Amino acid sequence: MTTDSADAPPSARVRPPSAAPAPAGAAVRPPRGPARETLPPPRPGRGVRRRATAPLVAADALATAGAALPVLGTGTVPLALGPLVLGVLLLNSRAGLHRPGPAPSLLGALPALLGRTAVCWCAVAAVLAAVRPAQALPPAVLAGAVAGHTALVCGARALVHRARWAAARRRPRATLIVGPDPAARQLAAVLRARPEYGMRPVGLVPAGAPGSAGAADAPGDAGPPRLTSPQDITRAVIRHTVRDAVFTVPPHRDPHTAALLRRFIAQGSAIWLAGAAATLEGHPPPSDGHLWGFACRRLDTDPPRHGGPGKRALDLALAAVALVASAPVLLCCALAARLADGPGVLRREEHLGRGGRGFLLLTFRTVRPCAPYDGNDGAEGPEGGDGADCGHPSRVGRLLRRTGAAGLPRWWNVLRGELSLVGPSPERPAAVERCIRSCPEYGARHRMAPGLTGLAQVHGLRGGSPVADRARFDNLYIDTWSWGQDLRIGLRALARLPRREGR
Repeated sequence: MTTDSADAPPSARVRPPSAAPAPAGAAVRPPRGPARETLPPPRPGRGVRRRATAPLVAADALATAGAALPVLGTGTVPLALGPLVLGVLLLNSRAGLHRPGPAPSLLGALPALLGRTAVCWCAVAAVLAAVRPAQALPPAVLAGAVAGHTALVCGARALVHRARWAAARRRPRATLIVGPDPAARQLAAVLRARPEYGMRPVGLVPAGAPGSAGAADAPGDAGPPRLTSPQDITRAVIRHTVRDAVFTVPPHRDPHTAALLRRFIAQGSAIWLAGAAATLEGHPPPSDGHLWGFACRRLDTDPPRHGGPGKRALDLALAAVALVASAPVLLCCALAARLADGPGVLRREEHLGRGGRGFLLLTFRTVRPCAPYDGNDGAEGPEGGDGADCGHPSRVGRLLRRTGAAGLPRWWNVLRGELSLVGPSPERPAAVERCIRSCPEYGARHRMAPGLTGLAQVHGLRGGSPVADRARFDNLYIDTWSWGQDLRIGLRALARLPRREGR
């Protein structure tokens, strides 16, 4: 990763381009695994969120069971207890009651707990009255059940909060604060002086463009260091196992701050808005959400769904079918290229995939061996052609480009998991280096495996298009991924095949 890409996510770090392209006779064996420079930092935030949520879920479930057993009786428990527990957990989770803030308050959560408890008990009472009229709950019993249930839930949650505060004092979580001085240093001083909030600032990250102005660390300042380069941020994340990131400025105010936000989300950190940022992001924070007077609230940043095993299984199945079905075409293309232009029918170019990992993208050679590829990123695109624009294509090469058959070997990359059917376009290392310098959000495209086609490609954005446009479309696809979107992109890509440009 270059020093100009300070706000790029860790997954965007790239290795230097190879000194020379792979020889024509080399074995078709793309490099496996990330290089040392491409290893992403740990992703501790997911485990932290699970550990923070599980005790409250258990407290709500146990309190619900304890309140329901005396009221429902042994004959009704099998019918009503399960739906009651599931309903309470679902409603509390949807309301965010299982994601405690830095200073949770039972009084602040009491109205929400009482209302959802009443809804669940009323639903259970209605079902019982319809299914077993003899066991219907009288209004007085129903009101007592709601009150007793709420009291038990509050008591169980109080024990969880007390244990959480004690654990936070003993071992506060490593935290990075993003924002300009003096607000960032004031907040860091508050968190150091009050460990009950469970955050231990280990670094300050200036908001804005890389190298932007910021107050220099005063001599003898005992506060957290200022992290101004991507290397500094990565070292701090790995060394301290950073679990929280606190923004004192709106995280979407400029491309550089948005790139920082994507970086922390990708590594699984919990994101907090504090100070002015907490009051400017749509709606005010809760009354008990504060860090010693600094307004604070959690930003909902569940990592975008990228399909996971389901998307990979679909890629694997379709790639296997495509390779088997196109085997005669592949054989004919290879034979025609061999007879027309000599040995070496495949071209292998290093591209970057998910997490900045390098792999060899396979295409049929469309230029004669006497006109070797010079590494220029020119007209590059995963949908068709091999992207070479140096030398003069042979007659067979022009036919392969025009029909799109030059890109058929890429199904082997899909089968190996280096490409997907739909995703951002793969790029060469040198091109990625340049694009990250000019567009900080470009590196966030490496959160997902590249694809044969994608949202940017079906909108006509290829290698010669503006970098900012391609980054915006690719990141939009990743942030809003869905099976329906993949289907629409695939249909649009198929519709564009008859209108392919002669490349």
